[in-house]
Amino acid sequence: MPAAELTSPTEPLVTLLGLLTAAAVAASAQAPTSASDLPRVSPDTAPASAPTAAGPVAQPAAATPLRAADDSAQPRPRRRAVEVSDAYATRLAIHRVASYTMPPLFVAEYLLGQKMLNAREDLARGIDNPVGSSTRTAHQVVAGGVAALFAINTVTGVWNLYETRHQEAGRKLRVAHAVLMLASDAGFAATGLVASNARSGSVDDARLHRNVALASMAPATVGAVMMWINQIRNR
Repeated sequence: MPAAELTSPTEPLVTLLGLLTAAAVAASAQAPTSASDLPRVSPDTAPASAPTAAGPVAQPAAATPLRAADDSAQPRPRRRAVEVSDAYATRLAIHRVASYTMPPLFVAEYLLGQKMLNAREDLARGIDNPVGSSTRTAHQVVAGGVAALFAINTVTGVWNLYETRHQEAGRKLRVAHAVLMLASDAGFAATGLVASNARSGSVDDARLHRNVALASMAPATVGAVMMWINQIRNR
């Protein structure tokens, strides 16, 4: 019998298995063994389920921005509403109207007082420049008007400031305004104390009276202008 016919019937199967084994060994020898050997995939083209070298499923490139957008879309906590009484608006209206009378009262008081001071200085230099009683009376009436104005605005302003003590919006402005106006109150109280010396004392006493009055007008003017500007902005 020829040699080819003596071949075992399982020999082709053994040969095929040997070839497959050799191919598998060759493929495993060429496989990447580290993260640097892995093919790099662009974030724009990488599928959402593309595995990484570490094993977890890769996230799409737009995942982080979407999370950021979701975080920014969260509703912010609202400020607690502060309820005020019905009389709050009435006091505020009185306070504002009274504050509008402050500039003309300040100007009139300064002009009348300066006229009286000039007459006192002329008299000290030997110049006869008497001041009429009408000027003195007008000066006292205007001074009374200033005192009434600050009494009204102190009561209404402090009352409303206390009622809105828990309101955060505009708190710093309200407190600054109140501090300036209270400082002006103290200044006008001092002005009244030195007024008696100004009437019967020397020229220096009259000048001191004028200077204390001007120093009292300054913070009140600044505080009023602050609130007027804020009122115009909020219209």
